[in-house]
Amino acid sequence: MKTATPYSQYDLKIRRRDKVVEVGSGHNPTYRANVIVERYIDSNLHRCGDVKIYPHQIFINADGEHLPFKDKEFDYIICNQTLEHVNDPTQFIKEHCRVAKRGYMETPSFLGEFLHPKKSHKWVILAIDGKLVLFEKSKMPDYGHDYGMLFLNYLPYQSLTYKILQMSDPQLTTNRYEWKDDIDFIVNPTDEYYRSFFTQPWTREMVEKIFPRSNFFKEFGKLIKGIGYLIKYELKKFTPRKKLLSLDEYKQLKGI
Repeated sequence: MKTATPYSQYDLKIRRRDKVVEVGSGHNPTYRANVIVERYIDSNLHRCGDVKIYPHQIFINADGEHLPFKDKEFDYIICNQTLEHVNDPTQFIKEHCRVAKRGYMETPSFLGEFLHPKKSHKWVILAIDGKLVLFEKSKMPDYGHDYGMLFLNYLPYQSLTYKILQMSDPQLTTNRYEWKDDIDFIVNPTDEYYRSFFTQPWTREMVEKIFPRSNFFKEFGKLIKGIGYLIKYELKKFTPRKKLLSLDEYKQLKGI
């Protein structure tokens, strides 16, 4: 069940004593995670840099579709920009719901995939009616060039105006889905209602389904709230943190 639409993985309802695992942490692990799981340690095909780990974290090399944890072993699970890469999203999501009580799932949105497609993405994903709806990318028209470096790895870190756009409408290019107990999802929908979002030109009604109508006061409120969060997030960067380690440095530190 969806519970919120956070601004980012730094805006999550994680309690101080929660035990947290992150799956697919790659080159940008969440500092709050106690345990991180990464499948690919010898290839950067699915990420934009080498695996990184904070010294306080436990690193596990495992497949997110078959997690080596007990049922509900964690209070919270984070999955940031990983679901769109997996082979079996049904199994992947079920594993998340099995090992954790609550969590956060972030993926590119349908529009985000058009703006910054990546060859390693296997699924196009939309949040519709509180569900994550996944459609196989190979069944859709060719996306052409790959602009992931610009829209995923440059502008979000360098452009203040782009950040404000993201904060004022956080679902524009990204699906941000915080959940509790389970995740409501559909893979390769056959129902024409859901399928049409991936296979047909969007009508006005379809656009308003994903981006509901608003008014000046609501939009202004979203803008102010987004800017407020952005300032808070930027200030957090000055919080002293341990240095990120490469996988080799981590193994040397832990004597592995």
